[in-house]
Amino acid sequence: MADDDGLDAIRQRRLAELQGQQGDFSQGNSQAAQQQAERAKQQQEFKDTLLTQCLDQGARARLANIKVAKPEKAAMVESMIVRMAQGGQLAGKMNEETLKGLLETISERTQKKTTVKFDRRRANIDSDDEDF
Repeated sequence: MADDDGLDAIRQRRLAELQGQQGDFSQGNSQAAQQQAERAKQQQEFKDTLLTQCLDQGARARLANIKVAKPEKAAMVESMIVRMAQGGQLAGKMNEETLKGLLETISERTQKKTTVKFDRRRANIDSDDEDF
């Protein structure tokens, strides 16, 4: 019986240690997640500030509409504008017409071309086989 009591005590201590480690681990993850969320928030604020400086009112409105309709395309456009601004390629504020041109070039690059291939042998449609 004394062995069982000693074994139970060891098990309880080990369980308490494991729970303590798990608590430390979850606290570490939450801190890392908070730091990552804070970094993402700062990057988003930086991007928003830069876009405000680079785009005039009409271009910002058009970009906001695109963000609602096609978020992935809007993200591509935003990142391209940020890169252009950081690289010094933008002389002043980008107007709506310039943004349209940028959107057209992006659409041309990302447009998927569809082709339809029809195999007559497979469909077994041949005008020579028809008897009238």
